Amino acid sequence: MIRFSLICRDDHTFEAWFRSNDDFEAQRKRGFVECPSCGSNTVEKALMAPAVSTGRKREKMALAMGETQKRALAELKALSQKMRENADYVGDKFAEEARKIHFGETDPRGIYGEATPHEAKSLAEDGVDFMPIPVFPEERN
Repeated sequence: MIRFSLICRDDHTFEAWFRSNDDFEAQRKRGFVECPSCGSNTVEKALMAPAVSTGRKREKMALAMGETQKRALAELKALSQKMRENADYVGDKFAEEARKIHFGETDPRGIYGEATPHEAKSLAEDGVDFMPIPVFPEERN
């Protein structure tokens, strides 16, 4: 995971975590990266110092998570994987497909994909049941 320092068009600064620079760019282009202060999705990376993680620092970070947290994280990962295995991936057509299922225009089935913050808000306002599925870093990160 990479922590980026970000700045919106109104000069609000904030930080966010991404799997990679490509992940940041993809989310930014789709309007998923939003300023927590003003809601603007016109966001760019701000100047930042690189963070280098030593083996010793990684060890301390790993020790910070207790056994209960490790078990809970493992259960969340397993649940997330099971949800993906038992649902159809619909990509950026998630909002459209969820509405079709909600209004009976297509057969009910489990789906997952991506939605913009605006689409998610609109789905909630329409009474469509959905929930975000967490994305976890690869084991080697």
